[in-house]
Amino acid sequence: MSISFEGQVAIVTGAGNGLGRAHALELAKRGAKVVVNDLGGARDGSGASSEAAQEVVRIIEAGGGEAFAHGANVAKFDEVQDMVLQAMDKWGRVDILINNAGILRDKSFAKMDLADFQLVMDVHLMGSVNCTKAVWDIMREQNYGRIVMTTSSSGMYGNFGQSNYGAAKMAVLGLMNTLVLEGAKNDIRVNALSPSAGTRMTEDLIPEEIFNMMTAESVTAGALTLCHQDAPNRMILCAGAGGYASTRLFETDGVFLPVEQQTPEDVLAKWDGICDTTQQAELEAGSKQTEKFLTKAMAYVQSQQ
Repeated sequence: MSISFEGQVAIVTGAGNGLGRAHALELAKRGAKVVVNDLGGARDGSGASSEAAQEVVRIIEAGGGEAFAHGANVAKFDEVQDMVLQAMDKWGRVDILINNAGILRDKSFAKMDLADFQLVMDVHLMGSVNCTKAVWDIMREQNYGRIVMTTSSSGMYGNFGQSNYGAAKMAVLGLMNTLVLEGAKNDIRVNALSPSAGTRMTEDLIPEEIFNMMTAESVTAGALTLCHQDAPNRMILCAGAGGYASTRLFETDGVFLPVEQQTPEDVLAKWDGICDTTQQAELEAGSKQTEKFLTKAMAYVQSQQ
């Protein structure tokens, strides 16, 4: 199966460098018209420059593709709206959004200033919210859309010194889970990419030999898998150094305790049953958990009659 994006319009945030750059270039190579978004700031979010994004546009155009750069700060909704409006004025649709823009402000939680926590949340979480909100009605009206969130193992599993980054990266999964349900009837599919790559975000954290194995291109192969026409939905795809895996959230079947046993002591006594994974399942919506518990409760009531 050959994957093509011919005739489609894609917005890639944080596309001046690293993963976003690789995503934008490969989308264009496969036929997409690309909005190359990049504020052009440093790794910590300071400063701004359009040069990196303009260079990506030049490469795309030199290869016969179409692109334009936009320096919207994804944490500012009015700037994001302007970017999307320009895309609509130029090409008349938006098919793909890859929420890739991000910054780091790493410190242990004890030493972290709350302003640094807020800024990382604003860029990663609210940046994804702002960009998604700006294209959501467009995708609904055209009955087609592919959105990729960028999550992280730091969010799903934790990483010392990254409480702000980890919180934001887990939050975009909560956003994805609900958007999947709300976008289904309009063929809007929402997935998440968990990358491990050698970029300026990680260059001083990883030994050089390993850094060179962790190419952005290997991650981009995963990103494009999540946003083509036959893409999955509600997938968390992990990619790095040529390795690909999925992360799934499962819930155990659990136990039921009658009213007289609903105490912390009895919960603890049933701990092995609560944690038993033999009948665990992936729940398709939050309501399914409530439905499961009520089913157990009703079954108990019936057994007592």
